[in-house]
Amino acid sequence: MSDGAMTEHLHLVSESRSFGGTQSVFRHASAVCGTEMTFGAYLPPQAALGPVPVLWYLSGLTCTHENAMVKAGLQAHAAKAGIALVFPDTSPRGPGVADDGAYDLGQGAGFYVNATRDPWKPHYQMYDYITRELRGVVEAALPVGEAHGITGHSMGGHGALTLAFRNPGLYRSVSAFAPIVNPTRSDWGRKQLSAYLGEDEADWAVYDACLLLADLGWERDILIDQGADDQFLDLLRPEALAALMAGRRQPGVLRIQAGYDHSYFFVASFGEDHVNWHAERLHAA
Repeated sequence: MSDGAMTEHLHLVSESRSFGGTQSVFRHASAVCGTEMTFGAYLPPQAALGPVPVLWYLSGLTCTHENAMVKAGLQAHAAKAGIALVFPDTSPRGPGVADDGAYDLGQGAGFYVNATRDPWKPHYQMYDYITRELRGVVEAALPVGEAHGITGHSMGGHGALTLAFRNPGLYRSVSAFAPIVNPTRSDWGRKQLSAYLGEDEADWAVYDACLLLADLGWERDILIDQGADDQFLDLLRPEALAALMAGRRQPGVLRIQAGYDHSYFFVASFGEDHVNWHAERLHAA
């Protein structure tokens, strides 16, 4: 698909000045997801002079593109660091898109997988959407360079780690806030993976950060923050990834932050650390 074809149906929904840069929201027709998709993009003031690195932020369960864009406070840090931000949606949406009455399945809960089972398969192709289609749209439409990093929160942290581990050529840095690191062994994972992919657990492994790190490794370092008072700690299983990182002598750090829960107050508290950490690696790329 040509750059022109990728951007000709890109619709600007809103645009606001922010810390000397621009926070925009776009809508476009997604061939991968078979429906219209919405995403946010922040361009720092440095983008007026030429292409800048970009940090992708993947959000968690029940979120849209808007939650982190409004609540995480990352734009101020990105403006200082000279990097762009992209905030994708968490799933396909619309009246013709399959859904479920539970908050943790269906719309708002795409888990960044390519579904292979009905009724999810026609639209829930979030892995390909993030790594292939939306990346192409962003690179064609916005002044960003080839250095991309990825981060995310909760379900989005799961997405960030799995997408990066499977695509080291696409992402030069990866971090996460309270990620679901071992979904094949968690109720936040087994339910969704069985629905989207079927009951054969062998098919789930490519969407489990612990299994991927054990199998593929990661040549660079990793930054993870986890709140010690996170109400979902047993579902997130940070101890599984910590043990694996120690056993593999994986470069990186998993920080347990005393007193912090699972909310965006937690994300906002450590957002500057993550933006600066990515910026250091992306500008050096």
